[in-house]
Amino acid sequence: MIMHETLYLGYAAGIITTLAFLPQAIRILRTRQTRDISLLWAIAMNIGIVLWLFYGILKNDLPIIVANAVTLLLLLVILYSKLRYRQE
Repeated sequence: MIMHETLYLGYAAGIITTLAFLPQAIRILRTRQTRDISLLWAIAMNIGIVLWLFYGILKNDLPIIVANAVTLLLLLVILYSKLRYRQE
């Protein structure tokens, strides 16, 4: 039973932390404003999430894989937008 509880805990943590990036990504796409987003932060977060994704794959840990794959997509949108709209 503990195995299922930790799995649910992993999914809950992944859903919450992943969804935390959604409002920022949506706002950036709507406003095309990235002045308050640090480029260094966006790069570091993308690298860190890629490493977490690889870690989840190596551990065959589905909650880590799913959460970090979705988070990576959101962070790539943020990073792309930061680079795309930085002159505007």
